[in-house]
Amino acid sequence: MTFETCRQLFENGAKPTFDQIMAQCPFAEGFTGGLIGGLIVLGITIAILLGIAIYVYFALAWKTIARKLKYKNSWLAWIPIVNLAMILQLGGFHWAWIFLILIPILGWIALFVLIIIATWRIFEKRKYPGWFSLSMIIPKVGGILYLTAIGVVAWGKK
Repeated sequence: MTFETCRQLFENGAKPTFDQIMAQCPFAEGFTGGLIGGLIVLGITIAILLGIAIYVYFALAWKTIARKLKYKNSWLAWIPIVNLAMILQLGGFHWAWIFLILIPILGWIALFVLIIIATWRIFEKRKYPGWFSLSMIIPKVGGILYLTAIGVVAWGKK
């Protein structure tokens, strides 16, 4: 009986509204809820996989850069937060500056500036333009440009 009512909505080329379908076809509500839930789960899964892929790329690139600069513990590039301390060391700063991360807002800004300066120095040590490090501060596309820049510095032929 339920399917008959729903079928009648679409007979003779009729184009029922969304509200009519939801009112007369009770299974449609469950279907749309499941569809929306499935799309949300798919979106979250894709975001997680993309995040993991970006992290692996970042770690591989910095591990390669550290190895080319003769840093003996290049494997530290795989450890979150510690990889930032490694970048600071490669850029000529003491690793303890990483503790600025414990100071909300102002400490984070200061650490971000130190990371930019350290990255600038690292890029110049590798014989690439230091201003590549400024790519991370460009709105919207900065992240992609920064990932491109560290890839070029890590695996580029120079």
